[in-house]
Amino acid sequence: MRLRISRRAWGPVRALCLLLGLVLASQAAAQQLGVRDPLVLTISSDRLFADSAFGQRVLREIESEGAQLAQENERIVAELSSEEKDLTQKRAELAPEDFRPLAQAVDDKVQSHREGQRAKLDALARRSEESRQTFYALAQPVLIELMRETGAAVVLERANVFLSADTSDITDEAIARINAAIGDGTGLQDGSGE
Repeated sequence: MRLRISRRAWGPVRALCLLLGLVLASQAAAQQLGVRDPLVLTISSDRLFADSAFGQRVLREIESEGAQLAQENERIVAELSSEEKDLTQKRAELAPEDFRPLAQAVDDKVQSHREGQRAKLDALARRSEESRQTFYALAQPVLIELMRETGAAVVLERANVFLSADTSDITDEAIARINAAIGDGTGLQDGSGE
């Protein structure tokens, strides 16, 4: 028995053969990376950032600046406490109309310090978030290339997946490739103002 295909059917048949060839090629690439199901991959974006050279550098810098900010805060609080203590001792010696402006000045300093420290903490948090956004923008071409190689249709956040095989997780491979592509990001614009 011989199978006959009409001329109209050849176009779809050729397209189907081409698609099948692409699927088989992408499955072979996926198997080389240890991924069994190339259609859906998972990634831990938090670990991708935190374990990358770029993320580790940024986290070290943020931690260092946070520690400096804490030391500065302790120093200023000690100075303000000393001023308050001196003012409390002078209270008995001063008339109320002389004491009020001094007390208000100390209160104003305390409030100014709180606002200044809050602004510095907010700036540090913004820098951290901007660095993450820059990292993900720089990592995107690497992730797209991984998707192409594996034939994946989508990469999902691992934390949002109810159940998956560990073989679908490309986080380690992505970290290695991102480190090779951008290193720790020194010299790149990462929101740090460098």
